[in-house]
Amino acid sequence: MTAIIPAAGKGTRFLPATRVIPKEMLPIGAKPAIHCIVEEALAAGADDIVLVISEEKEIIRRYFEGDETLFGKVRYVYQREQRGLGHAVLQAAEGVTGSALVLLGDALVTGPNPSREMVAISKANGGASVVGLERVPPERVSRYGIVALEGRAAACGAGDAARIVDLVEKPKLEEAPSDLAIAGRYLLSADIFSLLATQTPGHGGEIQLTDAIRRLLATQPVFGYVYPGKRQDIGNPQGYLKALEAFNGIV
Repeated sequence: MTAIIPAAGKGTRFLPATRVIPKEMLPIGAKPAIHCIVEEALAAGADDIVLVISEEKEIIRRYFEGDETLFGKVRYVYQREQRGLGHAVLQAAEGVTGSALVLLGDALVTGPNPSREMVAISKANGGASVVGLERVPPERVSRYGIVALEGRAAACGAGDAARIVDLVEKPKLEEAPSDLAIAGRYLLSADIFSLLATQTPGHGGEIQLTDAIRRLLATQPVFGYVYPGKRQDIGNPQGYLKALEAFNGIV
């Protein structure tokens, strides 16, 4: 299983600090945040880690190449245009033949390892794709990809999984199918890459991973998993401070 960690974004929500240090390299305890995410992927069973970076983020490459315990487990591809998450994931397509575990580089999760649990759910459902979910308040619905689940989404609680029947990228509140948002973790079949290669730009004029997953639904099952852990968004100062508090004594 290949793990793909997109980390090429410009970090505009964390300026001016990100002019000199990528948000993914901000420390969580003694480790950069992206190191914690790599460890999550390895613990979930990934044997190939692909970091999607930009030329401005060579410090990430230097960091991992200097770690003897991780050297050789991590490789790098470059996203030279900022064209969305789907475009970033597509850059890592070469050499991926099995499932692709996608972990956003600015999303840490406290509690049980969501990637490992998603792998187990996939195996229990014939290798189906799985998307990590969290409930969000109404004022945040328009910030995320929102899913509709088979049956009653309201009955799906932490630790539950159900088949996804639709996804909408950053909908208006009145148009959202639920309050279940895609939360930084995906386990996708390799078929996602051919869909991304032909995906037309969506919200914001970008290649949206959510749009490609929606097309994937037409040919194979995709499950949503409401993971019990708490996602920590380190892409902005407030989220980073909350992450430091949440991981205090853990890392």
